[in-house]
Amino acid sequence: MALPDNASCLKPGEDLPSFSEIIELNVGGQVYITRYPTLVSVPGSLLWDMFSQKNARSLARDSKGRFFVDRDGFLFRYILDYMRDQQLVLPDHFPERSRLQREAEFFKLPELVKMLAPKISKQNSIGDDPCQSDPEEISPNVDTARNLASVSAALANVTAGASGGSNAVPGGAGSDLRRSGFITIGYRGSYTLGRDSQTDAKFRRVARIMVCGKTSLAKEVFGDTLNESRDPDRPPERYTSRYYLKFTFLEQAFDKLADAGFHMVACNSTGTCAFAHDQTDDKIWTSYTEYVFYRE
Repeated sequence: MALPDNASCLKPGEDLPSFSEIIELNVGGQVYITRYPTLVSVPGSLLWDMFSQKNARSLARDSKGRFFVDRDGFLFRYILDYMRDQQLVLPDHFPERSRLQREAEFFKLPELVKMLAPKISKQNSIGDDPCQSDPEEISPNVDTARNLASVSAALANVTAGASGGSNAVPGGAGSDLRRSGFITIGYRGSYTLGRDSQTDAKFRRVARIMVCGKTSLAKEVFGDTLNESRDPDRPPERYTSRYYLKFTFLEQAFDKLADAGFHMVACNSTGTCAFAHDQTDDKIWTSYTEYVFYRE
């Protein structure tokens, strides 16, 4: 004989069992465990609407019985932190502020939406908020100001030298205009090694040399030998990792960097091994190597 379910045992007008003290949530595949009072701490919010109702059966659950919410599971940690004490604490240079603001709107948290809104100063510019943007978005303005200051100082020196009757050296002014920065070049290589380690390894040529760094620096160093087809129209003060060189000789790249005043400060390499064929013991080694150069 089938046993009646719990609902059929309730008397008319009697409420269904309330939520437990500890609640497990599955938000976009990320599991969170929190207390029930936290979820209902902001009246009128979406989570308050969900967990203040008497009937928990109407809420979606996953295969393990956790309450399921189909939203961004990684950003939900900040939503949950806010609901604990109604304060917003984000990492420095938080890059997903606008996405988190959209999540706050979905969860019906108007005060959090206000905290995440961009701050506008009297000059109609974004206020000094370390979480408002990606460092890449902020750095061009700083670099541009420095470059303009360097150009102004160089022009002033040239003008002063010309007016004073001394011979101005163009090379000296040009050296002052050189900007500091990093350039990273990388390449993938592979070779086949036979069963007998004494045999000669069969090397494959370097297929492509990648260039990462600020666009203006990469163009200055490599000029026409730089292939920009994978990232065309990139502003000069932005960064890219999609350029590569039209030649495949590492020494040629090193020479160009040295001529431009760069010196190597770091390098790293990783490698993997796999059998070339089932019938032989030949192994194919594949590696990726990067060299980091810096100019003061």
